[in-house]
Amino acid sequence: MNKIPESQILIIFGASGDLTHRKLIPSLFELFERKLLPDKFLIVGVSRTKQSTEEFRQSLHSSIIGNGKTYATDNPYLKNFLREIYYISCDTTDCNAYVALFREIEQLRNAAGIEDNMLFYLATPPQMYATIPICIQAQQQNISKNGWRRIIIEKPYGSNEDEAKQLDKLLCGIFPEREIYRIDHFLGKETVQNILVLRFANSIWEPLWNRNYIDHIEITATETLGVEQRGNYYDSAGALRDMVQSHLMQIMAFIAMEPPSSFETEAIRNEISKVFRSLRPLSPDDIAHNTLRAQYSEGKLNGTKLPGYREEPNVNKQSTTETFVALKLYIDNWRWAHVPFYIYTGKRLSEKRSEIIIHFRSTPQALFPGQCCGDSCNQLIITLQPGESIRLRFGLKQPGTNFEVQQVSMDFFYNSLIPNKLPDAYERLLLDAMRGDALLYSRSDALELSWHYLTPLIDHWEKEKEVTLEEMDDNPEMDSWVMKETTISELVEDEKQKLLYVFDYMTERCFFIELSEIITGKDMNGAKCTKKSGDAPKQTVDFEEMTATGGSLDLDENFYGDQDFDMEDFDQEGFDIGGDTSSPYEEEKF
Repeated sequence: MNKIPESQILIIFGASGDLTHRKLIPSLFELFERKLLPDKFLIVGVSRTKQSTEEFRQSLHSSIIGNGKTYATDNPYLKNFLREIYYISCDTTDCNAYVALFREIEQLRNAAGIEDNMLFYLATPPQMYATIPICIQAQQQNISKNGWRRIIIEKPYGSNEDEAKQLDKLLCGIFPEREIYRIDHFLGKETVQNILVLRFANSIWEPLWNRNYIDHIEITATETLGVEQRGNYYDSAGALRDMVQSHLMQIMAFIAMEPPSSFETEAIRNEISKVFRSLRPLSPDDIAHNTLRAQYSEGKLNGTKLPGYREEPNVNKQSTTETFVALKLYIDNWRWAHVPFYIYTGKRLSEKRSEIIIHFRSTPQALFPGQCCGDSCNQLIITLQPGESIRLRFGLKQPGTNFEVQQVSMDFFYNSLIPNKLPDAYERLLLDAMRGDALLYSRSDALELSWHYLTPLIDHWEKEKEVTLEEMDDNPEMDSWVMKETTISELVEDEKQKLLYVFDYMTERCFFIELSEIITGKDMNGAKCTKKSGDAPKQTVDFEEMTATGGSLDLDENFYGDQDFDMEDFDQEGFDIGGDTSSPYEEEKF
């Protein structure tokens, strides 16, 4: 049911930014075009940028055209939409400036005959998420006697559990929880919402949707782009905060939740919170064996040479921020006991793809040639992007006299239900907030629980440091760690904590140091070898030895590894070795 929202004013803070021009205004125009906005509404853009309302409208017109619309400037439909948009320049860091801001908004509201309903959208950097609500409260615009006030907060909603709680405490002291909308644009995607319909509107799935029939579940979100111009933000966030804590864990909750008692907002949000409460806490052993992080390095994509993460603008040259994350996690409840959930996300990978794969258990016995057993080929694949679709994979008999099995699929493409393009996620989310429906927005307890689950992993990773043989950064303001100045005790503090020691970077030879036990009260003057087996491999080039031997070293045939080397496989420009690109020392995590 397309309920039309009440008359209202949408106030966008950060209106001169990219989000407003690329997503918010084009989405609002789509809603206007489909007659889903109220007859009386206004959009007020607020930013520190000095410009007139007419200049603002012109820039928005260009954004709408750039979004695929081909309306002429004098088209009455587009013209009518732009006429409902105003711009007010305001220093949003100064609470005193809000006096004039709300005086002007009140004048616009009265002139348009709009009820006292305001929706605030914070399309700003995260550091403004506290300042703007405080300034709104200072002008007593967080409440209304005759209407309502709502606020939409973009991610990141804090960078850790403590920050999320502090932000929640502040916001809930200004607005009621029911009026706080924490946006996650992934939940606005049609295919994500369809997970709920697929599960709870079809009886064929519910009997199978449990540990008895499902072996494991994969949730993947990969992209070919790097961090581009977002180095400042991304280097302080990383893939875990940017994608896992918000988007992918919310999708996991949709997949794993119990059937709600009704399709009411709070009934569904209650079930989502239950999923997060049931997550098995990450132990040190889980972190060591069930998590993986990495960075993309310099390479080629479609023939184009691309920089590594540390060479991107505004990224620390010694950054350990992850651009790839893989997690294996468990939900300890009756439905999902012992069923692993795998989450993968990363930048600068070979393809852009977001999908969910439900792997069903294999049959107890393989009766037919070609039949999958042990690693089931029965899969339900929900593709979120690109090419939104649902595929069911199973085995059928190949034509002929033998009972040989061939894997086939039944495919449904989501765009077959609609003649035009699928609605943008922001269209649905903006409309829901304007209508007062928070179903697809995150509730505070769910967010805090997801942060709580990831806190041990974040703490563990933040302890990790890269120690180089020589100083690699000439910036004195950057923290750096050099081997000759660093002790092991500065790096390894807790039992079961590991240190990866790469003693030959070019050939990727290394070993792990693990703090097995902390023993106090014994007089130990230095390291003691308690057990050894075999001969130590030859170390990296010793230049003193090279000088003593007249410029050459006696290296055995296995110095560069025991794999055959073919010059035809060597890419002189990119150092890209064909074939298996996995690291020879990478642990089998999954």
